[in-house]
Amino acid sequence: MAELCPTTLELLRRVSVATVCTQLFKRGFRNVYIQGITRLTNPSGGNLVGPAFTMRNIPAREDLDQISAFDNPDHPQRKGIESVPPGHVLVIDCRGETRVASGGQILTMRLKVRGAAGLVSDGPVRDSATIGEMDFPVYCAGGSAPLNLIHHHAIDLNVPIGCGGVAVYPGDIMVGDAEGVAVIPQHLADEVARDAGEQEKMEAFILERITGGAALPGTYPPNAQTRAQFEAWRKERGV
Repeated sequence: MAELCPTTLELLRRVSVATVCTQLFKRGFRNVYIQGITRLTNPSGGNLVGPAFTMRNIPAREDLDQISAFDNPDHPQRKGIESVPPGHVLVIDCRGETRVASGGQILTMRLKVRGAAGLVSDGPVRDSATIGEMDFPVYCAGGSAPLNLIHHHAIDLNVPIGCGGVAVYPGDIMVGDAEGVAVIPQHLADEVARDAGEQEKMEAFILERITGGAALPGTYPPNAQTRAQFEAWRKERGV
């Protein structure tokens, strides 16, 4: 499985998802922000960051999706929870189905204990109030009490999926902040992280200028004069 270099990991923990989306847009990627989900928990330690480990669901079928299905340790949902490598994010394709949960507190706690970086699902979770108190990144479509077997049949692990209308390939880098989650193609992670960090330094300078009364033209986006002033500003502050 993919691993992030420490510098990239640290940068992505600090930059905003909005900045990540801008950097991906500059590279021709428009559909990178997972729709229909919000952050359920408020974890410490910065952004959710980690390579994707994926789970795909198809619609349930009554003869297969009985409660006894969970007696099988190789049931894809349970096997998926036990297979996510440390530092990776479990990303679940629920087809945007919000009538049932995609997991609950026990499965989420197991992910945390095993060292997963977080959980992203375009379906809800059950036990949402107690999950919401966990120090563990969870992004989902809210809460729903009915169990997943009513509408979901977990079928594949670590294959390309759709989550919230976005293609997610195993190893893609998931980045989540208070606003939501973006997906970075794995091969672009280092350069997106580097340029996102630089963008946010520039935007901190621009915000100072705007706060001080500067007009948008020539400031945002910056012209040559503003860029020169930025270089002097960052040299003065050592950033």
